[in-house]
Amino acid sequence: MSTLAPPREHTRAAFRAFTDREVVPHAAAWDREERISPEVIRGLAEEGYLGAILPAEVGGAGMDMPTFAALNEELGRGCSSVRSLITVHSMLSFGISRWGSRAQKERWLPSLATGERIGAFALTEPEIGSDAASIATAAERDGDEYVLTGTKRWITFGQIADVFIVFARSEGKPLALLVERDAPGLTIQPIPGVVGTRASMIAELTFAGCRVPLANRLGGPGFGLGVAMTVLEIGRMSVAAGCVGILQACLEASLAYAIGRVQFGQPLSEHQLIRQMITNMATDVRAARLLCENAGRLFDRGDPAARDEIFVAKYFASTAATRAAADAMQIHGANGFTDRYPVERMLRDARVMEVIEGSTQIMHNAIARHELEAYAARS
Repeated sequence: MSTLAPPREHTRAAFRAFTDREVVPHAAAWDREERISPEVIRGLAEEGYLGAILPAEVGGAGMDMPTFAALNEELGRGCSSVRSLITVHSMLSFGISRWGSRAQKERWLPSLATGERIGAFALTEPEIGSDAASIATAAERDGDEYVLTGTKRWITFGQIADVFIVFARSEGKPLALLVERDAPGLTIQPIPGVVGTRASMIAELTFAGCRVPLANRLGGPGFGLGVAMTVLEIGRMSVAAGCVGILQACLEASLAYAIGRVQFGQPLSEHQLIRQMITNMATDVRAARLLCENAGRLFDRGDPAARDEIFVAKYFASTAATRAAADAMQIHGANGFTDRYPVERMLRDARVMEVIEGSTQIMHNAIARHELEAYAARS
């Protein structure tokens, strides 16, 4: 995957065409098989999508954040698991680009941009989810190495990733390390049977005296939480935009079914309550898309407000996607509960989006805290 074709056109139309050609026809099969194909990963690499937010000088596409959001939206419209690969790969890539040393950037970024290496994000533990400050995985300094002990769970594309950002504690302080999959003492175990994003090849990582070179530390000692928080902004943007894609897919599936299905002597599309559901979907998809575009523009400008706007975009888009998928299944009736139609997969995937990269309840706390503090500052 290291030799790429000339740069492609990075527009919504190009993203949609790729998704319709390379993703949509296979999404149901990948869901059943609980894995995406190597061919689609090669396709993502050849189009430059794996290097989406990396600069051109390291072989990346240099996308701004609204363009990155459009890419995630279109891929999310086709398959949330494929979009999840872009999410975690971009999180690791951004982490190195933002926090890495010159040597780390030279070593990792070109191969991540081309897809020669796949990256993933390892924060969650069996007993720790959103509480990043309480991670239990330990990193003990031993000369010019760290010795990692602990477990990471629910690691998206952990089954195939070549390198992980792993978050641990060292001398009581958070630490971020780049860990290669062949590191001594690292065991990778697939986690099958998840409800949503079934093809995202989730794994559990076990570190049993896993030795990692000091040169693989990302950022300075104690900067692990800062690395995690900045990288999670990329993840939340990707998930929020992917939820816009789920919304769009639910709308399109509902329109097609409502027009073609006749009940009580007329198409479903003529029934008032069906039109209400379609109206809600159409409104939510437009609103969610605008929230993502606004958050992306603020992020590109380095505006401090970007963080809170990303929270709002992720919260609105993920909850709206769940509502839309539930309505889409209702419109499809009994057919919606079979895998003959994609709406049941959309509902399963949408529910996952309300948990990952900060749960809906975490979003409630973060957004309300910001509004309360802003109000107090004005008063």
